[in-house]
Amino acid sequence: MLTTSNIRNAYEQIQKQLFYMIPEKWDRVYLYASVVDHFNGLQTGEMFFYYFPKSIFKKNPVNVYEVPSKFNIDESAYLKLAEKLYGEIKKLRKELVTIGEKPWSSVTISIENFKFNAKYEYENLQDSNYTSYDRHLIWRYQYLDIPLSSYSRKERKMIEEYLNNQKHNNKNSVTYQEGIYKKTVSNITEYNRPQEPVKNEIDKLEIIEKTKKGNVGVDIHVDLENKKEPIIKSQILNMNH
Repeated sequence: MLTTSNIRNAYEQIQKQLFYMIPEKWDRVYLYASVVDHFNGLQTGEMFFYYFPKSIFKKNPVNVYEVPSKFNIDESAYLKLAEKLYGEIKKLRKELVTIGEKPWSSVTISIENFKFNAKYEYENLQDSNYTSYDRHLIWRYQYLDIPLSSYSRKERKMIEEYLNNQKHNNKNSVTYQEGIYKKTVSNITEYNRPQEPVKNEIDKLEIIEKTKKGNVGVDIHVDLENKKEPIIKSQILNMNH
């Protein structure tokens, strides 16, 4: 895969944003993001990522959208950081298309052992036999050390079928690797925190983007049962660009 100064800068910005969003020491980071282009100019996609805390003992991966409640960080400010990260990933996609690369439908970014890896996949997500939830389960199995036995029988069958199909379709992905960004980056814990922790878990960020001439705005839809404790099961950002 070709690289340019703009593309290398995009990789750097993604790493810096990831490092900033993780408020504790970590060993590994795994991120998934998708972008689907529609004929009417609408783009849909989703993003989620997990990190493994640094420890001499084995620890479970942390869903990044649990960070606000886990570390008592302002939730709305943190969601803006997630939105910015997704924007950086989309900039990377645009730069790759500019130099003639095929638009990818999803990317998995991993950072471990001082290496930054990006695996681009080109599956037609609009015409897929697998739902977004299915792909999330498959991805978690592939990258987060979650044993197959922890899934239901139906989920295990689905995961095994997917992986078997992928063995015969290895050409539908491209991998890029480079060293990690080495300069020190401060993290999110420098944010001013609210007095009371937010107790809700945000499972993932689903992003819908639509392009319009000269009009930029963000509408964040949140299911609020009361003003003090917002219930956010799946954050949806409608972005009119």
